[in-house]
Amino acid sequence: MDGFVKFTSQSQGRDRIFRATQYACALSIYLLRNNAERKDLVAKLKSLETNMSAGRKLLRLGNTINSIEAAKRTMRLSDRVLCLCLTAANVNRALYFICDNVLWATSVGLIRDVDKERWSLNSSRCYFLSLVMSLTRDVYVVIQLMTERARDKSFRQKMETHLGESPEVAEAVVPQLDAFVFLLLESLRSHPAVAVDTLKNICDLFIPLHSLCLYQSNAGVLGFCGLMSSVIGIVTLVQPKFALKP
Repeated sequence: MDGFVKFTSQSQGRDRIFRATQYACALSIYLLRNNAERKDLVAKLKSLETNMSAGRKLLRLGNTINSIEAAKRTMRLSDRVLCLCLTAANVNRALYFICDNVLWATSVGLIRDVDKERWSLNSSRCYFLSLVMSLTRDVYVVIQLMTERARDKSFRQKMETHLGESPEVAEAVVPQLDAFVFLLLESLRSHPAVAVDTLKNICDLFIPLHSLCLYQSNAGVLGFCGLMSSVIGIVTLVQPKFALKP
């Protein structure tokens, strides 16, 4: 209970609970869309989804400052690739939150004469670029891990043993491909935080891809990916060992 109270006391924790609820509603609406007997339930889920989305916009009002501060910290990283990727991701995330705040202020009547479509498009672009840079960081970290593992003598012996265990498979599969997949899976298994962050970013990527009409997905796919990403986000808050740093 103490852990739950601590989790919900954080703005990030509340946002991720709201986000999981929002996308769970979106997925449920998609699955129930053809069920005539569930029209009332679908209407209630749509209302809940809208309220969760509006609540999240309110919770994100201070996130622009957090992203700017995060960008300042990542600019000091000694690794130039990580510095570039994370700083660009944080800057684009800050711009995304600015657009999101403007859209929220417009929806509640604080700002008028705003082109909502343009600001929404810019918001999706910034979100997309932030995710691309985050995924680039993930790929870079995975390559580093694979390189380190490949230099390990004990791991090379383990790989040779693995490749020699199933000679019939080796004849059907390109040995180099089998070795690459084995190295990749072992690297991710030894550093689950990288695998978790990569999966989360891939799930999130479907949302701006759809908004920008770069890759169209149905509401069910978007709801599922958003729910998966939200659950992973909750796990990383509850279990910090699964959070990738920096």
